[in-house]
Amino acid sequence: MAQEMTMWGDDIIAARNDGYSLSWLEQLSERQDRSDIDVESLPELSDNLTGRLHGAIPRPGLPQVGAYAFRTKQEVWGYNLRKLFEEAVSRQWSSATDVPWHTLEALPDDIERAECQLATFFTEVEFVAADVPGRFISSMSPDYDETRQFLLTQVMDESRHMDVFRKRALANGGGLMRRVDTTTGVVGGRTDDARDFIEMSSRLHILGEGGVLTLFRLGELMAYNDAEKTIYRRAAQDEARHVAFGILHLKYLGEACPERREEVHTYLDEAEVRQATGAGGENPAGSNALTSEALAVLLGGGKDKVDEGYNILMAIRKRQAKEYFQRLKSCGFDDRIHNGRVNPALLAAVKDS
Repeated sequence: MAQEMTMWGDDIIAARNDGYSLSWLEQLSERQDRSDIDVESLPELSDNLTGRLHGAIPRPGLPQVGAYAFRTKQEVWGYNLRKLFEEAVSRQWSSATDVPWHTLEALPDDIERAECQLATFFTEVEFVAADVPGRFISSMSPDYDETRQFLLTQVMDESRHMDVFRKRALANGGGLMRRVDTTTGVVGGRTDDARDFIEMSSRLHILGEGGVLTLFRLGELMAYNDAEKTIYRRAAQDEARHVAFGILHLKYLGEACPERREEVHTYLDEAEVRQATGAGGENPAGSNALTSEALAVLLGGGKDKVDEGYNILMAIRKRQAKEYFQRLKSCGFDDRIHNGRVNPALLAAVKDS
């Protein structure tokens, strides 16, 4: 044993002579508790191009590995993102184990086809909702890691939604149906084209996902078994977080960078037209014939009760508009309602409700 200790002692001496030491441990005694990084310490402009996470001790001489396009706090930050992220992590679920697929039973052909058409649409639109935010994650400075982490949970959520709606389309003998036709060519075309993070979030989180959230919350109106009810209930809790992110992000932006408010209003102008007309295909309750007819069949209880289903669908459209107006108020952009800038069709829907 003594010989072994002597051998290790010689190694330590040799290592120290070569420049090795444990001096880096002294840094720990010089620092306060960093278990919760102070948001106020986040830089307004990040010069971190090395991939170093916020709060980590920098090392000199590292290469600049990240050509981050979004390096300002006002572009990507939002209030309470850490809490939103922690909720997302704690509420993950599985389409394989958390959906009671055994409750599926044979449905009339018109009901099953309508359900499969709607499931096909949701599979497509949730692909956009995962794909688009995912493209921005690696473009953000790692100083704003809470935003990056939350968006990663959104990609996980939306991927799970794609999976569960595809499974529903296939599970009861129907299968995937027709792709939705839109005047822009594909579902979410304008959102997919967004090159700025604020543009993307304004269109996707505030309007696109907001309209889908209303439908998920009312999913029991068009569900015919516990499996479908569970799918809508679980998806709604995920979608609510994504919408909350958009609200918290826009609220911070409007207060921290008021000169960009008009830019956001411009994005909302265009998105409201698509929401009101169904031109972009993001809103299945819009005027797109394929999805609105499928919804009317499901809501009415069959193709012979489609008129009753359309009456319910009109009420859903009004609720979508009301909930959108509430989101505008929550993020501080409801001035567009008071100054008459909001889309007249949405305003009329709220007044008629």
